[in-house]
Amino acid sequence: MTTGNGPLGWTVLLIRVAAEPSRHRVAVWRELRRVGALPLGQGVWAVPDVPAFAAGLSRTRELVERAGGEIIELRASGASAADAARFAAMFTSAREADWAEFLADCDKYDEEIDKEIRTRKFTLAELEEEEQSLERLRRWHRDLRARDVFGAANAADATSRLESCAARFENYSEQVIAALHAPADSTGRSS
Repeated sequence: MTTGNGPLGWTVLLIRVAAEPSRHRVAVWRELRRVGALPLGQGVWAVPDVPAFAAGLSRTRELVERAGGEIIELRASGASAADAARFAAMFTSAREADWAEFLADCDKYDEEIDKEIRTRKFTLAELEEEEQSLERLRRWHRDLRARDVFGAANAADATSRLESCAARFENYSEQVIAALHAPADSTGRSS
């Protein structure tokens, strides 16, 4: 990927945080993983130099400073076009793994909807739970899309699967509403 001024640059972070207490290192590691930073080595991470990563890098700096650690931020680019392409491929491979995990969660969502329909669990509480799960998938999709700078091959499949999950939820919600509005039989249950 290139910008109007040439190849896309990278922000490389060199991070040092004390080993103890470990909660500080874990907090920094979690934030970098959440942001989608590419781990290059112990304490070395990289992200494309685009605005989508600014907030996460700011949170990372705050966590490192709060831990009394040290963070050095560098701007980098590939020494050659081949180096830049390899770095972009490494980053995209990590995004493809993220999308694969997302797709697996979409499968779990579909399985859960299937189970609720099979067991006829048509309650408002269950409907709200499934809606929350769908909203979590939507947020996750939005976050992944924001950091998928180079366009991972499975991103389109993930978008399609999210749309399918939303349609499945709509179908399930219609069944819940129908069950809640169905007349009760002599035992007090909806027929």
